[in-house]
Amino acid sequence: MSTIHDQAMNYVYQQVLQRLLSFFSRAERTALQLLIQRLVVAAGGMERIGDYKVMVTPSGTRDSCYTLALLRAAQLSIAGRAPATFQLRVATLRWSGTGSAALDNLHRSFGALFLYDDPRVELLMVDHRQVLPFNHLAPLDKDSADANRTNLLMMGHRRIGDEKLALSADACLAWAEFCGQIARWGNGVDAWVASESPRRQQQFIDDLDRAVQKAGLGALPANAGTFDELFALLDGLGGDLYRGFYAECEWLCWRPEGGFEACRRTTFVDIHDMAVGKLEERWPLLSEFLGFQAEEWAFHQGEGEYADPLVEAHLRGLEAEFIDGRSYDTGFSEHVQRVLANMQQKRVLDPVCEQMIARLGDQQRLEVLRETAASCLQKTYGLNEAQWVCLLFTPFIERGAGLERFLRSCHPGMLVAMPELHRAMQGLHGPEQVLQWMMDVSGLPVRLISRLYAMEPLPMRRTALHVLETALDTAGLDGLDAGAGDRSAER
Repeated sequence: MSTIHDQAMNYVYQQVLQRLLSFFSRAERTALQLLIQRLVVAAGGMERIGDYKVMVTPSGTRDSCYTLALLRAAQLSIAGRAPATFQLRVATLRWSGTGSAALDNLHRSFGALFLYDDPRVELLMVDHRQVLPFNHLAPLDKDSADANRTNLLMMGHRRIGDEKLALSADACLAWAEFCGQIARWGNGVDAWVASESPRRQQQFIDDLDRAVQKAGLGALPANAGTFDELFALLDGLGGDLYRGFYAECEWLCWRPEGGFEACRRTTFVDIHDMAVGKLEERWPLLSEFLGFQAEEWAFHQGEGEYADPLVEAHLRGLEAEFIDGRSYDTGFSEHVQRVLANMQQKRVLDPVCEQMIARLGDQQRLEVLRETAASCLQKTYGLNEAQWVCLLFTPFIERGAGLERFLRSCHPGMLVAMPELHRAMQGLHGPEQVLQWMMDVSGLPVRLISRLYAMEPLPMRRTALHVLETALDTAGLDGLDAGAGDRSAER
């Protein structure tokens, strides 16, 4: 029965492969053969490929699902021509910013590629530093949501100078921590495969450098530039990248404890050159075969996987209203125009731009859009508008240097309580109503506000390239291209 079952499953897998290959162009079929060759060489030859374990970390975005399909095609192709093929670990980070649409895309992709129940495939999900089987229906539990929200706030309050609030800073740190740990889970993996371009790799390392400094872990080495160095960097940083924000008794271990290898053997296999063709050419594979679903305009917002244009525009609107003394509508509309300029610069199709304009460009609907964005942020992160505004002002860092400005702008009635607020932030006794106000307006417990108050300020990072990137952003261009060289220029 076992032999019959294996034969039947092998037939199913080969049918999956044939259907998958039917969506590949000639260039993609050539890239697939090069990918197979690269993996076989990395494994040490075809005779060792059966003992080789490869990890991929899809997030549910278009590009990550495409990479997964390409890797599955390689796995099944080798299986059809050799006694064994490589093992595949598919691991996903679950956090507040991971919406149900992304998880549903992953679930449909896993089903289409017949990953479920294939003994050569591990499907894992990490939620609140716990490794679990992938389950797209599992709700985010309260402890996980609370931890995600607190981490987001602590990272956001560590911004410096005129740095804009971006939700991607916390996402960068969470993802780096996840990637470093999941590669050591169980018996570990031999290779981590990713298809990010060298520019995106450099941008991520730059973002990680800024994020770990905000978390109080110091700067990364000056020569860090691509994912080739990522695991060595993460090993040097340690397993808890948020530990600088919390007392040792509050640190949360990765679980199940004892399930992680102490020594890592993982290497990085770069396949960015294997992702060939244009979006329009990949779309049939994504939609018809993998069941990928998303609003088309969302594919063209740049390289940040964690930015919703509506939410980003909302934050820029709040920034204009409360920080710059302009109107919410002005800040919102300016951001939408920058996004549209980016799309047009990248020669995005007119119908896609029109869809973007229809969703975010109607001046008459700004009040509704503001309510929609605020509701989305409340649901996703559990923070109300007053708490987002507090985060925009960062009033607690540098020993409360921005507190008076924040109070004068948003809470003038609390100016009289400034001495009590400073004492409370220093960890001294304060009136109960003052302590409660601090928690209500920030979304943070007083002990963590005190932690921010006491942390040393970060050095300003105003380089010529930063100025150039700001100028490009103001002009409505894609500053990420310039950002790739940021750290090298600084040094």
